[in-house]
Amino acid sequence: MSSHVSALLAGLLLATIVYFLYNTGRRDKRLPPGPPTLPVLGNIHQIPKQGVHFQFTEWARQYGGIYTLKLGTGTAAVITDPRLVKQLLDKKSSKYAERPRSYVANLIAGGDHILLMDYGNQWRETRKLFHSHFMEKMVETEHIKVQEAEARQMLRDYLIEPKQHMLHPKRYSNSITMSLVWGVRTPTAHTRHMHRLYDVMEVWSKVMETGATPPVDIYPFLHWLPQRVFTNWIDRATHVRNEMNNLYADFLHDIRLRRKVVGNRGSFMDKVLDSAENEKRPEGLTFSDHELYFMGGTATEGGSDTSASIITAFVHAMVAYPEIQRKAQLKIDSVVGPDRSPTWQDFPRLPYIAQCVKETMRWRPVTPLAFPHALAEDDWISAATAAADETQYLLPKGTTIILNAWGIHHDPSRFPNPETFDPDHYASTAARTLATDLANGPWEKRDHYGYGAGRRFCPGAHLAERNLFLAMAKLLWGFHILPRTGEKDEKKRRPADLDLDPRTGYSAGFLVCAKDFEAEFEARGREREATIRREYDEAERDVFGRFGACGEERA
Repeated sequence: MSSHVSALLAGLLLATIVYFLYNTGRRDKRLPPGPPTLPVLGNIHQIPKQGVHFQFTEWARQYGGIYTLKLGTGTAAVITDPRLVKQLLDKKSSKYAERPRSYVANLIAGGDHILLMDYGNQWRETRKLFHSHFMEKMVETEHIKVQEAEARQMLRDYLIEPKQHMLHPKRYSNSITMSLVWGVRTPTAHTRHMHRLYDVMEVWSKVMETGATPPVDIYPFLHWLPQRVFTNWIDRATHVRNEMNNLYADFLHDIRLRRKVVGNRGSFMDKVLDSAENEKRPEGLTFSDHELYFMGGTATEGGSDTSASIITAFVHAMVAYPEIQRKAQLKIDSVVGPDRSPTWQDFPRLPYIAQCVKETMRWRPVTPLAFPHALAEDDWISAATAAADETQYLLPKGTTIILNAWGIHHDPSRFPNPETFDPDHYASTAARTLATDLANGPWEKRDHYGYGAGRRFCPGAHLAERNLFLAMAKLLWGFHILPRTGEKDEKKRRPADLDLDPRTGYSAGFLVCAKDFEAEFEARGREREATIRREYDEAERDVFGRFGACGEERA
């Protein structure tokens, strides 16, 4: 009798295992369709370790504006339809505001990085603090003065160190952010803290790219395999954690010391530390050192990397498309003379430059796949493009939601010849309407998805929009941006070795930036050169004195 029971139990166990293995990785018929799956794996074996957005866009052409991937027992939905972005991430934002569980993300940031943070009280209170300091009113009345001053120095940087052109957008973006977040500047392109930050961001970007690390959240047993099987992923993640924590802890130490010595400078972290010292603390925040320095550190990341990468991509495009550069310069020259550089007040009169900003965000998005959302509860959706189609699909709780910005931005039905940099892609849109406003409007009029969607929309977008306009307008006003050969004949300007290919000319990772390329910056006349020097002197006299110069010079 006992042998029969044992055999029965063994049979049931075997059947359960077979059933589990057979169904793991299979796509439920209620899900949106997608690529064929394999048992246990699902689609994991088909996801490349780099350049995932290219593969996701290919699948979108085959399976439509939303399709699913099976990741073992889990599910991911890839959205490449702007109508569905509006319908799901925006209109159902409370359902779609979570982040996927990630062992690597938690190893690096310990739950205190706002980009990776769970959708809860801590996220809401942190977001409120960001909003209070970076809302449009604050940017328009206070921060724009710092942005204008740093843009003036950026022009001078290109004038006196043109061979360091890959560093100047980084210094510009980082100094604005450091000034507003920590109350200290980045005075030169060789300031040590700037290089520490961008070094960390480069490795972090590669570690966090979809497909770059083993799927330990899906198959926990992978923790027990030697990490060298997966390119030493634990060592790389631990390195990022240590470098990130050390850098942000240094920033927190420095601001506390500065507050004791010279007082409050009204920066974002000054306000946060004031709140931390107040007995009435926001619910959900502990104000531990780790929480505090990640609050300031993540604000520094967001403000430094995105703007710098977009400005660099714009310079890349200007070297490659001299006819567009000349057209933009003529537009600026019709509004602004050589006696002053463009300012934010010129924005309404320079719609073509606004189109250049939008086109750069579209052409080479910094985050081609945004950052994954996760579904807080089951949701039945309609993926129909025709009113007669009433097919409903299930997206189960916990589904990873991937916004394929690359695929939307390179859809030829919306943007003819999408690989060509052409600001006239936005000629029929409201060029003077900022991306922050278009994100709240009809999906048909949205310009790009560089700032994300839904409740995770970038809180620093108002600052970024002005960063980008000022940088592009001033660069075009002040310089001819040429191939390194100095060739002035427009028909011969484009060098044969300029790599515009997004697969080979741009970095790997979830944050994408142009690899080093050569360019020459020729001042557009002596009068403009004199204006650049004069405006820098005014910025140094009127603005820079408010902030300390943080960081040692890199040897």
